[in-house]
Formats: sequence, structure tokens, C-alpha cells
Amino acid sequence: MNKTTEKFVLGIMKGQPDLTLATLREDGWPQANTVSYAHDGLTIIFGADANSQKVKNIRYCNKVSLTINSEYEDWEHIKGLSMAATAQILTRPAEVKRAAACLLKRFPEAAAWVDSDAAEGMVFVKLTPILVSVLDYTKGFGHTNLVTV
Repeated sequence: MNKTTEKFVLGIMKGQPDLTLATLREDGWPQANTVSYAHDGLTIIFGADANSQKVKNIRYCNKVSLTINSEYEDWEHIKGLSMAATAQILTRPAEVKRAAACLLKRFPEAAAWVDSDAAEGMVFVKLTPILVSVLDYTKGFGHTNLVTV
């Protein structure tokens, strides 16, 4: 990924607090969830209930897709990202600590639940992008650029 594309991708990620995460259920049905996230470079981090369906899905299949879209005034200004990524439930204490710090930096209000009993049933998930489809309709309707990370 060249520096211009990376800057565009990071700008979209920085500007949007939520993404749509698609996972695969054991019954074969895809599932999409809205997830608030933080990022460390191109790596995406989110927290979830350890018993949530999305976490069960990730345990079943770690291949995920996601989208992040910027708000726009009309179709000529659509900008966004669609990614293929691998998901990893973090277990090493140092990784968990770093993930929590990353999320708390972006969402300081989350300290109330990270430091509570609710944190006992929580896991942190790291998404590592493999392919990124960069949408930029300012360059023409339907303009995308597929890049490998």
C-alpha cells in the first residue's frame, strides 16, 4: 500500500467510530454487527462480550469482512473502506493491556465498564487487514482501488 492510500485509509478510520463487521455463523449464515473500534495504524481493536455471537463466530472462523463509511452529502462524495481481515481474540496479558489502552484512548468513557465487573466477561479482538477496497467516489461514480496490506 502506498503512502497516499495509507493516509486516505487512516483518515477514514480516524474519522469514524463504528464499523460493520461481518462474521460467519456455524450454521453457515453470515452475520453483520455494528462495532465501535479503535485502531493502531491499520490494525483494528474492539472489545466484546466473550459469549456474544460475533465472538462465537470468530472462534468458528477467523476470516471476517468489514466496512467503514464516511458521512457524505451526496453520492459524488462517498468515501469508505471495505476490508477482508483475520480476527484474533487476544489472550496474552501484554496484548490485552495494549488493546484496552488503545480503546480507552479513543473512548475515555469506556473506563467505567473496563474497570468494572463487566470486564470479567469481556474479550479484546484484533482485526488484521489483508485486502482493502478503497472507495472514493470523488474520483468518479463507483471508483474503487483494491490494495493488499
